[in-house]
Amino acid sequence: MSGGPGRRFAVGPALPLLPFLLFVLVFLVVPTLTVVLGAFQDEDGRPTLGNLDALTSEAALTALRGSLVLSASTAVIGAVLGAVLAYLIVSMPAQSLLRRATLAVSGVLAQFGGVVLAFAWIATIGPVGVVTQAVADLLGADLYGDGWLFGLPGLVVVYSYFQIPLMVIVFTPAFDGLRPQWREAAVNLGASTWTYWRYVALPLLTPPFLGALLLLFANAFAAYATAAVLVSQGQPIVPLLIRQAITSEVLLGQANVGYALAFEMIVVVTVVMVGYSLLLRRAARWMR
Repeated sequence: MSGGPGRRFAVGPALPLLPFLLFVLVFLVVPTLTVVLGAFQDEDGRPTLGNLDALTSEAALTALRGSLVLSASTAVIGAVLGAVLAYLIVSMPAQSLLRRATLAVSGVLAQFGGVVLAFAWIATIGPVGVVTQAVADLLGADLYGDGWLFGLPGLVVVYSYFQIPLMVIVFTPAFDGLRPQWREAAVNLGASTWTYWRYVALPLLTPPFLGALLLLFANAFAAYATAAVLVSQGQPIVPLLIRQAITSEVLLGQANVGYALAFEMIVVVTVVMVGYSLLLRRAARWMR
């Protein structure tokens, strides 16, 4: 195929990308366009801004606040604890069996969610969970309490379960990017361990740490399945409010409101991921 005098466009090298591009089109582009268009249409398909008014309702604002609190708190918990664990991992020898096993387990747990994760926590610290019963028998304490596991506090604990290993996977390469020569140069110049970390390591690790923090925020903000199993009453986060708008048999004709709520989530996640991309680009300049 000719692209002008003396220029040719080779189609062959692009052919292996077609399945991926088709996948992105079907499962990302089309659903996104459907949500965006649906957010600005009424039930009859006519343009309207009425759906956006629902975003200012008390229920929508409460759900948004809950999603932000859940995402921010689990992102901070996951980032801090995951960074500490990542540091301990890179402190081990590169061929250490424990290091490789920990990274492998982190990769599995980072994807461990949904119904299975919710059931695991219910079976552990639910009303008749194994740990709940053990604590009651040994200490006489009621670990289950007033049902905190099935509300926002419970979601914070459960979400942290996969946020921490995700941080390990994302942040370990940043520690590996710290070259030993930098520390040796700092020591040769008379720097102490604290001075090296304060003026060399921490400034280099800050952009990837903040980028990973934003990634964890977006990961928790968009999660749905685990919360859908744990929370049976109320809609403390936006994904559950979208479920109600789409499936409710009481409030009919709310599908386009669900589109508006999903559009709100797309905007938030897009802003977060743009920030993540910028921080990752800045970190890459130093970690080459």
